[in-house]
Amino acid sequence: MTGNEVAILRIGHRPERDQRVTTHVALTGRALGASGMFLATSDKGVVQSVLDVADRWGGNFFCEDNVRWRTCIRDWKAGGGKVVHLTMYGINLPDIIGEIRSSEKLLVVVGAEKVPGEMYGLADYNVAVTGQPHSEISSLALFLDHLYEGSEFSREFPGAKIRIVPSQAGKHTEEL
Repeated sequence: MTGNEVAILRIGHRPERDQRVTTHVALTGRALGASGMFLATSDKGVVQSVLDVADRWGGNFFCEDNVRWRTCIRDWKAGGGKVVHLTMYGINLPDIIGEIRSSEKLLVVVGAEKVPGEMYGLADYNVAVTGQPHSEISSLALFLDHLYEGSEFSREFPGAKIRIVPSQAGKHTEEL
């Protein structure tokens, strides 16, 4: 699945309290192979923060806010894509990831506050990343890691201005 398109749809974002978590959803998606994030509310601060990171660290990650989530899903499906809803209540990730991996275009939906029940019917896949409460950030990270089978660790980020030099101790970066 390494050459296929994966985007994130963040629904339920509350600008007054979810900015940090939503930013981390986008950054996790970017680092682990997603091409961008649609945000189903208006939050220019999140968008700018994410785009600033992408500018410095490379890659072609987009972040678009004020998206109507139902329209986004409908348009994604009309373009031949599949919709994956990450939840506690779906089919366990290891049991369905092989089938999902064969899709060429995925929209991964992660919620904040209570996700509308309608989402379960709109999704092609409702995927449980464990059956226990935890964060949307960890759900997305585990999903993308399983999807890409670890290949995200060797991913290149074209246009990077900075990169980390792996080392046993200390922080080492280099300007490009």
